[in-house]
Amino acid sequence: MTDAERKSVRARIHGRVQGVWYRGWTVDAATAFGLNGWVRNRSDGTVEAVFAGPAAAVDRMLEACRKGPSAAIVRDIAVEPAEDPGSGPFEQRPTV
Repeated sequence: MTDAERKSVRARIHGRVQGVWYRGWTVDAATAFGLNGWVRNRSDGTVEAVFAGPAAAVDRMLEACRKGPSAAIVRDIAVEPAEDPGSGPFEQRPTV
């Protein structure tokens, strides 16, 4: 994959997204899509994630995040370009 085919974004997911297994679901889904990056809770109640990989897979992941796990209620997702985290497994990080 060339750099032109790779996409990296930062997403902030708003709604009822903490305490509903959103981070664990995100790790599973991003891994299934073959993405690199990370996810973490934020002290303001949002979930933040960086997704990197093939552009089509990143777009599919963002669409999946609009629903999330069954107990989540996603109200909004703010997406912006992000620095590519490089290769490595998708991981869950501590809350900030």
